[in-house]
Amino acid sequence: MTHELFLQRAIELAVSGVNSGKGGPFGAVIVKNGKIIAEGQNNVTSSNDPTAHAEVTAIREACKALGEYQLDDCILYTSSEPCPMCLGAIYWARPKKVYFAAKHEDAAHAGFDDSFIYDEIAKPHESRKIVFHELNLENKMAPFESWAQYENKKEY
Repeated sequence: MTHELFLQRAIELAVSGVNSGKGGPFGAVIVKNGKIIAEGQNNVTSSNDPTAHAEVTAIREACKALGEYQLDDCILYTSSEPCPMCLGAIYWARPKKVYFAAKHEDAAHAGFDDSFIYDEIAKPHESRKIVFHELNLENKMAPFESWAQYENKKEY
């Protein structure tokens, strides 16, 4: 199959997700060695899970299928340019490439505007719409110290 056919499959998943009432108009496919190993649809509203975006769902399924937490040598195809959350998930999953169809401006015109998140990230914590408060606890570094000392850790 070609890049266009894999991307077309992502678009088909997005449309079928909408028509089935699962969630927003987004679909994703993950391919390894020329074969689809996972698919995902946005099912935020049907699962009551705000993280259930198509890309995140596909990443979860691909990692399960491979028994790995990273997607080395995989390609992700998504019906729309990823949102900030999905972009973060993609970078943590580390596929070698991402192909997308619609731009984030196209999603914004359809009512899925994520530009406010990028704006929020740049603001000081106390100026965000959802205010972030840092509490300076004495043992705040304990998790990182434990990690540094843990001998059997898997680096990622």
